[in-house]
Amino acid sequence: MVISGFIGRKNLSGLDLEIDLPEEIFAGVEFPVKIKLKNKKRFFPSFLIVFHFEDKKFVVPYIDPQGSFTFHINHTYRKRGKFYLREFNICSVFPFNFFIRCIIYMKKIPVVVYPFPRRCGFPYDYSKAGKSEGTVHSDKRGHQGDIISIRDYSEGDPLKYIHWKASAKTGKLKTKELGEISQRPVVIDLDAIEGDIERKVSCGAYLIIELYKASVPFGLKYGKKFYRPECSRKHKALLLGELAQIK
Repeated sequence: MVISGFIGRKNLSGLDLEIDLPEEIFAGVEFPVKIKLKNKKRFFPSFLIVFHFEDKKFVVPYIDPQGSFTFHINHTYRKRGKFYLREFNICSVFPFNFFIRCIIYMKKIPVVVYPFPRRCGFPYDYSKAGKSEGTVHSDKRGHQGDIISIRDYSEGDPLKYIHWKASAKTGKLKTKELGEISQRPVVIDLDAIEGDIERKVSCGAYLIIELYKASVPFGLKYGKKFYRPECSRKHKALLLGELAQIK
């Protein structure tokens, strides 16, 4: 029994873990939690480690000395909001299955669960994003807008930008410089979306994702809060996180 207790404690000693969550987690959508269990012992391996996560468990058969074992456990949050992963239990019945020994790792890992994206009817038509009705021409140089100038051809200019009419008149190759096209920004007004708060935030989440995909600047308005339109990954995360925590 003494030997069993010593070996059992040694089996669990020197273990550490890393938890890696996806960048985006949506309510009601299953996602993988990446777990890396590390054995920091220099000479002793670890056997039959049982990792507990929420209501799930995973058996790690063997970890080399100073080695690691990576696995995934699927999980689902039923509701949106901000949560914390706090406790992780690591247990072992090694060596003789007489006792179950466990250690508890305390880690405060924040998790923001976004609303489930729901396609809804909106008071404006975002489906025209990218079409001429939803664009604004700029004097900045770009590749899609109106012609803002004509200049001499430079080596490397794409053939499709050569202004053939001007080239014929001057006897020299001329290149078109086009203005930049920018999308008209959209402000998502939650108060204008029908339904209860859960429907509003779900519809808003869907619209944010679609506008981001279409490279359309998007903002958010509800109550007295207002976020100016922008189109970036960081802005998308900011607004989805805001929707996740609206009461």
